[in-house]
Amino acid sequence: MFILISYDVAADRQRNKIAKLLEAHGTRVQFSVFECNLTEVQLTMLKKKLAPWIEPDDSIRFYRLCKECVERVDIIGSGELTTERQYFIV
Repeated sequence: MFILISYDVAADRQRNKIAKLLEAHGTRVQFSVFECNLTEVQLTMLKKKLAPWIEPDDSIRFYRLCKECVERVDIIGSGELTTERQYFIV
């Protein structure tokens, strides 16, 4: 499923850790916004990994976009919409 993840985290240490975790699961499209193609299991595991780094005033938002919604995304300026990651087993 296609998920847009955004975060607002005050502390540098936590923000850097969250960014690294998200970079391992998706594509950074803005400073604090990531596009990810994840299964339900992967999303659940990612949320568990992120939870310890969130303070009461911080937030991470997960927006699930249906296929039709993803097809209607418009981009003005640079960048392309994230596509499915391809995996090759060698």
